[in-house]
Amino acid sequence: MAAELARLTPRDRLLLDLLDQHRTFTTDQLVDLAFGSVGRARNRLNTLHDRDILDRFRHYQRPGSQAWRWTLGPVGAALVPAGRGEPLPRPSAVRDATARLAMSPTLTHLVTVNGFFVALTAYARTHPGARLGRWWNEARCREACGNLIRPDGHGVWADNGRAVPFWVEVDLGTEALGRVAGKLTGYAALPPRRAYPVLFWLPTAARETNLHAHLHRAGLPDGVSVATATAEHAAASGGPAGPVWRMVGHPDRVSLAELGAPSGDGGAPWDG
Repeated sequence: MAAELARLTPRDRLLLDLLDQHRTFTTDQLVDLAFGSVGRARNRLNTLHDRDILDRFRHYQRPGSQAWRWTLGPVGAALVPAGRGEPLPRPSAVRDATARLAMSPTLTHLVTVNGFFVALTAYARTHPGARLGRWWNEARCREACGNLIRPDGHGVWADNGRAVPFWVEVDLGTEALGRVAGKLTGYAALPPRRAYPVLFWLPTAARETNLHAHLHRAGLPDGVSVATATAEHAAASGGPAGPVWRMVGHPDRVSLAELGAPSGDGGAPWDG
């Protein structure tokens, strides 16, 4: 480990921190987060894999091959807590955690959630003035909010001087719409300074239309604002930073930066 510390670049340390917080990324996601090209990314990721700093897995798929999912390897998983003065995990425990992640029924959901934030980060890298100022995973949100809400993530998006904090719920189209809408009850219990827009990131336009119809019939809880967008639509419209968001009750679409900031704290990011 002492020898590896001397060989780690600032970008390597960034990768370790990201994987420690968000567990896994695909190769393409890591390209968008930290590299300028696929070739450069593959070369460095393979080197870190050979040194047990990173690990990877993928599932059998036909035709073609599934993209690698990257995680911390035994050395990388030890370097992170070592830097914080925490106990180091046993290599076997790290391998076991990777195996559990690879077989987890929520893996696709996790990769999709991470992909949402990666897309914002990639947009910011090519658009001066745009920045993802905060990116919290589900566990960090739960830590801050207790059992009131269980969002998939929290972020603060800044673009040309406008800062918009938000909660995000990623939907894969597998739950009944009533269950999806039922998640909003908890958001209504948040204090006003934490009443950020709730973003539903949906897979298809049809799913979005049906959710809007359901929310129109059921109504929104008091104090909760909701916007929706679809991966299908965003792919051709600049990703989640673009003019792809439709507020419930409004027909027009706006960019993420144009969503309303919370009242009560001047729109300042939640440091709670």
